[in-house]
Amino acid sequence: MKIAIFCGSKMPENPIFSQKAKELGEYLAKSNIELIYGGANVGLMKVLADTMLEHGGYVIGIMPRILVDQEVMHTGLSESIVVEDMSIRKQMMNDMADAFIAFPGGCGTMDEVFEVITLNQIGYFNKPVGFANIDGFYDGILQYINHATKNSLIKEEDAKEILFNEDAVELIKSFQ
Repeated sequence: MKIAIFCGSKMPENPIFSQKAKELGEYLAKSNIELIYGGANVGLMKVLADTMLEHGGYVIGIMPRILVDQEVMHTGLSESIVVEDMSIRKQMMNDMADAFIAFPGGCGTMDEVFEVITLNQIGYFNKPVGFANIDGFYDGILQYINHATKNSLIKEEDAKEILFNEDAVELIKSFQ
């Protein structure tokens, strides 16, 4: 199985996020699940990738050239792919992954996960997607999904396919 994890390129103040990234990385490596991520050597992205590599996991990083030029690409990955822009990065991640998790992150994380949700809804593919709602990080997104569903802007059957769990490992287990 290959799983794409969307997460922050910044290091949050709350240490639980990096702790959970380490737990997730160790679980993925020990379970022989390949990680596909944005390829950065900073923030939660670095914590997750480094932990997987330390435990013998296989890590694929996909990064647009502009970020490589800014010297934020992780140089110790199992596989590194440089692409021309963010759109191609997302397309490759979407095509390569069997499932997706939004770990705590910023606007880029939201862009990535909502594209996957939309692609599922329009029938481009049917792949599991979930939010690692660590310490209630995605409570607002859950509230939004419920509100949009209540107002008939998201179909109920589509909303049920968007999973939330405070434990990313439990999300992965529900995907298998």
